Amino acid sequence: MTDAAPGKVYLVGSGPGDPDLLTVKAKRLLEEADVVLHDKLPGPEIIGMIPEEKREDVGKRAGGEWTPQEYTNARLVELAEEGNTVVRLKGGDPTVFGRGGEELAHLVENDIPVEVVPGITSAIAGPEAAGIPVTHRDYTSSVSFVTGHEDPTKDESAVDWDALAATGGTLVVLMGVGKLPQYTEALREAGMDPDTPVALVERATWPDQQVATGTLDSIVSVRDEAGIEPPAITVIGEVAGERERVVEFLEGY
Repeated sequence: MTDAAPGKVYLVGSGPGDPDLLTVKAKRLLEEADVVLHDKLPGPEIIGMIPEEKREDVGKRAGGEWTPQEYTNARLVELAEEGNTVVRLKGGDPTVFGRGGEELAHLVENDIPVEVVPGITSAIAGPEAAGIPVTHRDYTSSVSFVTGHEDPTKDESAVDWDALAATGGTLVVLMGVGKLPQYTEALREAGMDPDTPVALVERATWPDQQVATGTLDSIVSVRDEAGIEPPAITVIGEVAGERERVVEFLEGY
């Protein structure tokens, strides 16, 4: 490390993928940054806004290429110590299942100035883009956000599906397409009605957004027939049935 003061790192949420849903601050920081470290989830349109010479791909994709988190942490520190203004660009919001908390702690431990710039989380925007409100006073006044892709090094799951089934509220599962059979079965075994509406929203707000709907009992077959793949969001609860009521007049995506 040199004697010069370090640069600054911004942990920036890019929203669900539509460039129009970037915050004003996020857009400005992308323009001002010396280097942008991005994952896969911001989407091709947003990534394409960043000059190629100042962007680095540190993304992760289930079953495919990936960058170790340890490398990303170290790279953020290295770039900041060189005096750069660095944007760490993430899909959705940086701290909603985005490892923003881990990166924040690592930067602070290494005396790097850092700022968190919130983004529109896909956990809410994804369902909305499909015509599904995550809360609705006719059905539920609570919503739970769950990851379907936990740290594989953990000895056991931290997700209590029995407790979630008992809430009676909306469940939004991020990064859960691959494990859909496991957790839908767990919810049925916990007593959730097999006829509970379920929706899958793939690439929410992207030009190729795709939505598939079914029930807790049928959604795995629906997923397979529709070819739903990551990145996608699962919405479980009565609100998921609202899409059929509004889809005819729903515009935007």
